[in-house]
Amino acid sequence: MTQDLKDQARLTAYSRKTRKCSVPVNDQGKYLKVSQYYGENVYNYHLSKSLSLEDKDALKQVIDGKKTITKDLAAKVANSVMDWAITKGATHFCHWFQPLTGSTAEKHDAFLSFDGDRPIEALSASQLMQGEPDASSFPNGGSRATFEARGYTTWDLTSPIFIKEGANGKTLVIPTAFVSYHGDALDTKTPLLRSDLKINEVMTKFCHLIGMKDVTKVHTTCGAEQEYFLIDKAFYFGRQDLVMTGRALVGSLTSRNQQLEDHYFGLIEDRVLAYMQEVEIELYKMGIPAKTRHNEVAPGQFELAPIFKDANTAADNNQIVMTVLRTVALKHDFVCLLHEKPFAGVNGSGKHLNWSMSTDTGVNLLDPGHDPHENFRFLAVVATVVEAVYRHADIIRMGIASHGNDHRLGANEAPPSIMSVFLGDTLTKILESMVSSGKYVASARQTLDLGTRQLADIFKDNTDRNRTSPFAFTGNKFEFRACGSSASIGYPLSILNACIVDIFEESNQIMEQELASGKTSDEALMKVILKWYGNAQAVVFNGDGYSQEWVKEAAKRGLGNMRTTPEAISVLKDSKKTNVLLKTGVFRESEISTRYNVMLERYIKCREIELRTLRQMVMQQVLPAAMEYKSHLSQGIQTTKSAGGDTSVEVEILKTISGLVKDLHDQALVLHNNLESLHGKMDEETISKKIGAELMPASFQVADICNQLEQLLPDNKWPVPKFFDMLFIR
Repeated sequence: MTQDLKDQARLTAYSRKTRKCSVPVNDQGKYLKVSQYYGENVYNYHLSKSLSLEDKDALKQVIDGKKTITKDLAAKVANSVMDWAITKGATHFCHWFQPLTGSTAEKHDAFLSFDGDRPIEALSASQLMQGEPDASSFPNGGSRATFEARGYTTWDLTSPIFIKEGANGKTLVIPTAFVSYHGDALDTKTPLLRSDLKINEVMTKFCHLIGMKDVTKVHTTCGAEQEYFLIDKAFYFGRQDLVMTGRALVGSLTSRNQQLEDHYFGLIEDRVLAYMQEVEIELYKMGIPAKTRHNEVAPGQFELAPIFKDANTAADNNQIVMTVLRTVALKHDFVCLLHEKPFAGVNGSGKHLNWSMSTDTGVNLLDPGHDPHENFRFLAVVATVVEAVYRHADIIRMGIASHGNDHRLGANEAPPSIMSVFLGDTLTKILESMVSSGKYVASARQTLDLGTRQLADIFKDNTDRNRTSPFAFTGNKFEFRACGSSASIGYPLSILNACIVDIFEESNQIMEQELASGKTSDEALMKVILKWYGNAQAVVFNGDGYSQEWVKEAAKRGLGNMRTTPEAISVLKDSKKTNVLLKTGVFRESEISTRYNVMLERYIKCREIELRTLRQMVMQQVLPAAMEYKSHLSQGIQTTKSAGGDTSVEVEILKTISGLVKDLHDQALVLHNNLESLHGKMDEETISKKIGAELMPASFQVADICNQLEQLLPDNKWPVPKFFDMLFIR
């Protein structure tokens, strides 16, 4: 990028006007309340005029899992859905699914059909219920040959059908699962649905054992906070690394970035606020309850948080959120970056996965109530979850592994790759006192003395927030903070649910034995609490997860610390560790090997793209710019010498740059040779470990030399937009 282009990009970004979008209004032109247009693009069978009351009741039973849908009912629903979609302006429909790419996929078909020679609109029951996409080009981990292309999408009745608006039309979107010809899950949705089914079975039984006989269903709930960066479009396309990999592979950090802590929760700039508002309008129309928006820690970083929904719908909603964040950003001349670590040196982005379990009677099983020391049900649930994280920490860690998250975990801004549980002082003391057979005396609820009469009293919570913990209890839920910002939440959710189910099955057995011996339900719950918390105390840590002291302490406690994706996904080859996924029925054996192969292959491909992009930038941009400046300095030195001037400063700078240029060329050549040697006789597992252990550290050294050159070259000589441009100019 020449200086003229850089100046033009900066001027363009400086001069952007705040975009105004179409805010929903009524016929009189008055603004609608959110509640008046919320979900207007979501199909609601309750409002259908073509379905009878009997049809609606039958469909509800199908959605609740009490019966299977008939072809006749499916045909009626298909007609109802099509009529609704057409009146909203839709011309096409698609089966929307989530293959193992981490994103979504869709193939659009027109409603257009023919009755003889007469064109009509039609959506049949079979088209609604099942699709037949070409599955050969989606990740399958070698589970079948390329010529075995057939796959199926099948309608997920538990996730709402919705309409997606485009610039020139609308499309009916049908959420579906995606399976192979033999019925193996090739997506993230199918295992999640299986896991929630198992949660329902085991937790409904648990509720009945403790006397909650009115409970007929228990489901997991989720609220996935989404962090992201915004940069101006003018800079994005000047950075080959951002376009190819989603992160800046080189770049010198600005002198002021996040150290003053002034961006977090700071004033939202007009242009960014306009973007957020349009994002929310689009999400509200599709029934996605965006609740919170704010500036995040790093400059250019922001967050959106929704209200809780059932886990399956929440997972679908989060995929839509990521899509809307990206598409609306372009309308505002932004580019939305969802990579976990787009800029080295400042905070990366996560996806805090708030998780709980709720009954169909409205009870949150992780709500401690007013007296947590007396609430044996709550404490038993917490203790069982703690045991699940302790026993299955490695498989849970695997569920959030990715090449992007490797840059973020443990980087003094995000939870470490050590799986631990934060409970807070009060809850920890209650459980510890029970295990030690002592009595816990509850203290009165404290108020904070603010030293002024003008402010209302603030009641102190029993748990603080611990930003350094990967799995923290936060009042009435657990917050799985280690998930990556670009990832699908369906995968870690399904794994977490499987681990919870495993321990609760044992908890139910303990309860049954205790109750059969004449114990009360509270005594049986006490048995569960003592067994699991007494066993799993090592995984509870309420301190600073960023500290090196915790890394040493965790090792003493026997807790794993798998820093890289190749390490983390290797547990999928350990039958003892994956057995929890098999025996709970959340995954099949072939599906586990498929996911290992897909995750391994994806890691290698993404890293190779990064390494090749880095070398291209070095050879085509950084080195030419540095050598051109060397030549400029050399000519200046000769001119100054001939005039009798002092050239000591110029000579010193020239020597420094010459040394860095030589080092950069040599290091880039070594990196290139090592990269080219990967695909010889090595298998993919060896390749991935070599990339993680050798090539990535080497790439960081190359980037460091580039950054040193950036600090030495004049601004008009540096060939790409800088961190200053991308993080601060909006």
